[in-house]
Amino acid sequence: MQQRPLTVDAVIPARDAAATLPEVLSRLPMRQLRSVVVVDSASRDATSAIARDAGALVLRESRGGIGAACLHAIAHLSSLPEPPGVVVFVPADGRADPADLPLLLAPIADGSAELAIGVRDRGAPLGERVVVGLIRAVYRHQFHDLGPMRAVRFPALIALGMSDRGSGWDVEMSVRALKLGLAIAEVPVAGKELARGRLGPHRAVFAAAAGGRSLFHILRHATMR
Repeated sequence: MQQRPLTVDAVIPARDAAATLPEVLSRLPMRQLRSVVVVDSASRDATSAIARDAGALVLRESRGGIGAACLHAIAHLSSLPEPPGVVVFVPADGRADPADLPLLLAPIADGSAELAIGVRDRGAPLGERVVVGLIRAVYRHQFHDLGPMRAVRFPALIALGMSDRGSGWDVEMSVRALKLGLAIAEVPVAGKELARGRLGPHRAVFAAAAGGRSLFHILRHATMR
């Protein structure tokens, strides 16, 4: 029996991303995507116009950070007559190459994973390595990278019950996935930053060692049954 192709939607949280978003959108593997949803988090530049001109659906989220943008997109996708089978999260600031998405989708398509995280060959930034070390100490699981680009089966994403509205989104997803027992694949990707990639608001999530939202989620979920 032939397996039904995956229905994949891409979610791109974006804030003041006019300088990087055009290249990010141009490198998406559109033949594997049903739709592209750009969530504009109160941008003061042409982010929304650029996304619309490229054919993306634009949602606006004026409150919170990357987590709020992702939650807004999830609510939209849940309301569709046919929700996606898989959601891919792509950073808008050029620090991951969307051309690598087929690599992330492969272990989900073959049934070996429910969550796939892109592992960069150059390694994680220093602050992120601290967070990964804390997760290893608390959960006895070795993540090599928390990866800014990831793919997840939509039913599994809903089951995770994500709630972080700020910069702890990726850490919350990772530790909730461990607690729920999801099959997780770390997929090597080129780790290429796009030419216009720059230090942006989303990259600051791991700049301050292991404090703030990351530490909150690591400890909070460690005490939950």
